[in-house]
Amino acid sequence: MATAQHSGAAPAPGAAPQVPRVRKARQSSIARSRGRMSYLFVSGYTILLLVFGLAPTLYAAYLSLTKEGQFVGLENFVRVVQDFRFGPAVLHVALFVLFWLVGLVLFVVVLSLLVHGLASRGLSTGLRFVYYIPGALAGASSVMLWLFVLDPTVSPVSWVLHALGMETFVQTVSPGNLPVIFAIIAFWTGAGGWIVVLYGALNNVPNEVMEAARIDGAGRLRTALSIQLPMMRKWISYMAVMSLAAGTQLFVEPRILSQASKGVVPVDYSLNQLAYLYAFKQTDHNGSAAIAILLLVVSLGLSMFFVIKGGLFERD
Repeated sequence: MATAQHSGAAPAPGAAPQVPRVRKARQSSIARSRGRMSYLFVSGYTILLLVFGLAPTLYAAYLSLTKEGQFVGLENFVRVVQDFRFGPAVLHVALFVLFWLVGLVLFVVVLSLLVHGLASRGLSTGLRFVYYIPGALAGASSVMLWLFVLDPTVSPVSWVLHALGMETFVQTVSPGNLPVIFAIIAFWTGAGGWIVVLYGALNNVPNEVMEAARIDGAGRLRTALSIQLPMMRKWISYMAVMSLAAGTQLFVEPRILSQASKGVVPVDYSLNQLAYLYAFKQTDHNGSAAIAILLLVVSLGLSMFFVIKGGLFERD
């Protein structure tokens, strides 16, 4: 009798435990639910990307390779490159991007390190807020403000302009000065946000690593060069990629300065302005699309350079 009761209590041979199976099914259901939610969250961005990003790009590529609906190959590209305005526009944008990226990386990294070093004194929060204020202004509003700053007759820093030999607004915005002026405007507008981003990246450096460096006798400069900068490399690369994308789209600043200076700043100063003239002044949408595609290809190439050099997609 005891043997029969004992055999009845034991699980049947080959039968798997029920509790782990139920738990596994529940975990699988939760994972599927989270997967569906993740698709829902990214669906809005994906739709907007396809409608306002990929579709216009494909249409621009189609226009750049056709003329009146006929395939013409690279004819539109050759025509815009041979335009006498194309070379100067490329040079203007290249100089601006060079000054902008070099100044941005150097000054933002240095300022981020300084602000992070003041965290123990309780000053970093106020400084980050002050740096971020200019970024709250839209591009056009920022340029309108700089119209007064660049006019020696009303500028709050007129003594600096006079010291540089600039007595009138026209002298200040002469084409030779524009790459530096646009780089200063862009830095003033966008650097504060990147200081906040890099400050956050510095907070991710483990305290144990920083303490070990102090114990080994490393000063602030050696710590920054050997520890903090290498750990910020991906964020610096990300900043360079995003700033490059914004810098190559130079349009608002030269357009407003052109109107304010009554033609001293040419209306075809940048590549975006030249593409605008092709599309809306010459009604040559194929040429405008060719300029846009050329700008896209160059920007993607430079962005890939920063991504590879900065190890943006490398796993730690």
